[in-house]
Amino acid sequence: MNKAKLYWILQIFGWLGFALINLLFVSLERGVSSVEVGAYLSWAGFYLISSQGLRYVIKKHNWFGRNFGQLIWNTFLGLLVLAICNTIAQIIINLIFDILNPEFDLRPVVLAGNIFVSFLFYSLWVMLYYLFHFLDNYNQSLKYQAKINEIQLNHLKSQLNPHFIFNALNSVRALVDEEPNKAKTAITQLSNILRFSLMMDKKRVIDFENEFNTVKDYLNLETIRFEERLRVKYEIEPEAYEYRIPPMMMQTIVENAIKHGISNRMKGGEIIIKCYEGLTDDLYIQVKNSGQLKNQAFAKKKPGEGHGITNTIQRLKLIYGERASFKIFNSGSDFVITEIKIPKQSLTLG
Repeated sequence: MNKAKLYWILQIFGWLGFALINLLFVSLERGVSSVEVGAYLSWAGFYLISSQGLRYVIKKHNWFGRNFGQLIWNTFLGLLVLAICNTIAQIIINLIFDILNPEFDLRPVVLAGNIFVSFLFYSLWVMLYYLFHFLDNYNQSLKYQAKINEIQLNHLKSQLNPHFIFNALNSVRALVDEEPNKAKTAITQLSNILRFSLMMDKKRVIDFENEFNTVKDYLNLETIRFEERLRVKYEIEPEAYEYRIPPMMMQTIVENAIKHGISNRMKGGEIIIKCYEGLTDDLYIQVKNSGQLKNQAFAKKKPGEGHGITNTIQRLKLIYGERASFKIFNSGSDFVITEIKIPKQSLTLG
């Protein structure tokens, strides 16, 4: 049974149980009529709908991404609003079922008592929901830790494959005699990439700027190898530097563009890296390269072959859940676009 189905089963039967327990106590005191059964079930239905409304607000406005004080304050205000709405709904339901006693039900002390009781019920629901959320996040963290070693091993095969290192060293060697200063710069860039790659497993996400600098070092090295066959263009909006992204993720899709796009063309081609902020506070990373995507690119690979795309999708799923996305598609007849969407917050929400 998946989490979503289990969640809704618990919600429906939980609030239905709430209605039945109330009806049981009323029946023990004085008996209940069919009208009262309908009223209590309607009241439980309002609890169900309104609590899901609060859940929607929590997720939409990312309450879990705020500090503890803001979370408590937002929760208190949300519960208070729900308690007041619930009391009003209770009056309307009683009026519809013709069981409202205005002289008693509309007394200020009774209204205040109903608000307080509703506040307690909603508080209990919120406590259980928060517990569900944090336990789920903890479970996701355990999954991440359990799978990260396997993913990183495959990822390192993709990122630091012997062919890349071999080609980079050959390019540097060709510069040693002719352009020693340029050779020194290339060695520095290669060492930066190697050091960054070996350190990447220590962090789940890093600043966008650090990742982008590594990508530029990588492309500078590839420019030495391809010379005029490789043309690079950057379109980076300032807002992109406010984001944190998984290490080596952008570099993965750039290397994929080199390997499957530029290197397969006699005349080489162009790589355009575009990073911008979307309308919903998401970072869009687009790598556009000369070439065309073939269906064979998604065919099942043999052991030891590339793992970059697969690892990228897995890591996005583990870190961001459904809030991130990965797309690769042809753009016209000359280009392929790889696009990653990354949310501003780095943790999966429940």
